[in-house]
Amino acid sequence: MRQEQTTSNTMDVAIIGLMAALVFTGTYFFKIPSAFGYTHLGDCMIILTVCLFGTRRGVLAGAIGAGLSDFIGGYAVWVVPTMVLKGLWALIAGLITYKLLPGRKYSWLLGAIIGGIVHVAGYTLVKIPLYGPVVAFGEVFTLTCQTTAGIVLGGVAYTVLSQSPAIRSLQAKFI
Repeated sequence: MRQEQTTSNTMDVAIIGLMAALVFTGTYFFKIPSAFGYTHLGDCMIILTVCLFGTRRGVLAGAIGAGLSDFIGGYAVWVVPTMVLKGLWALIAGLITYKLLPGRKYSWLLGAIIGGIVHVAGYTLVKIPLYGPVVAFGEVFTLTCQTTAGIVLGGVAYTVLSQSPAIRSLQAKFI
């Protein structure tokens, strides 16, 4: 393996690990309990990862960080659905941002919103057999607020961090 490829792979793993840690931290430590789970700040880190470092890294960081938070937090039943739904949200956001509408100013926002709608619908569908339709649909507003906050805060963080020369240098290597 060439030295450049080894360095690139190492940097890739480091970025995914760092962003997964930020997703985990935002999810596990910054949470507001609700009747059937909690609202947290991890979603904004998923959006930030997709915007700064691309689709694959966003999917992996989101799935790993959020899934690990559920596992360690005692929400074992939610680990697989969380990993799938957070990864799917990042995948949709990334595909729209980088494949469907590349180079468009607010493609990330459209991707995050459409992915967010799938995110809310997916969690609602998972909650129906676990808690019943009344609870599942009763939580839609809270989940929508959490998802919206993640998009807004992720967008603010992206806007600020994308101005950094160090971040721009990393982006040039990975996107």
